[in-house]
Amino acid sequence: MTTTNQFDLSGKVAVVTGGNGGLGLGIALGLAGAGANIVVAARSVEKTAQALEEIRNLGVEAHGITVDVTQEPAIQRMVTSTIDHMGRLDILVNNSGIAVRAQPQDLTAAQWDSVVDVNLRAAFLASKEAYPHMVKAGGGKIINLGSMYSTFGSDWGAPYAASKGGVVQLTKSLAVAWAKDNIQVNAVVPGWFTTDLTRGIQDADPERYDNISRRIPTGHWGEPSELSGAAVFLASAASNYVTGSVLTVDGGYSVA
Repeated sequence: MTTTNQFDLSGKVAVVTGGNGGLGLGIALGLAGAGANIVVAARSVEKTAQALEEIRNLGVEAHGITVDVTQEPAIQRMVTSTIDHMGRLDILVNNSGIAVRAQPQDLTAAQWDSVVDVNLRAAFLASKEAYPHMVKAGGGKIINLGSMYSTFGSDWGAPYAASKGGVVQLTKSLAVAWAKDNIQVNAVVPGWFTTDLTRGIQDADPERYDNISRRIPTGHWGEPSELSGAAVFLASAASNYVTGSVLTVDGGYSVA
């Protein structure tokens, strides 16, 4: 196998939860650019339709599934629909995520549960549903989206930080459990990227925005496309001996 075709994903099928915008769409476009056929699993039908158009422009097959990842039957249907429409499932990207901005003492149990259900529980359930299909295919790749708050504390987002820390530990546990099945499970930890979720920081809290920007050694916030290379690597044969790892993509923010 040459260095070039180690990264070739032609004929592979990737499911990207929350793949209709932000980092999820950046990852989906990157995987499609490497040849993978894409399933976008998300809640907004309109946004998914727009994302599918972008993905299909890269010459691959793309299919959209409307899914609420907090509902186990919906995740089961997501996987079943993928197999029905695409015939296989090789790559799962657990990207869906939400945050509730509040001090810990002001959080309700329902707010805590809502974040943990989307960020952590859904990643477990989707991986569990994908597992038998990957075993049948002889292997697979699972990529979980962590966060800098997987290790940092957060005064405004305790459930987010806790859930993302859990995602990293889930990644390591699944990697150990499924190595025998030739399923590699890894996590990507993004730094500060410009997305719909973060775009408002500059206006809402310009001092915080400036402090973050000054700390990034590369001198700029990331664009979703700058996460795609890490995803392609972890989805491809180039990473067949990489499992249980956490790949930080943050422009050096965490080491500055």
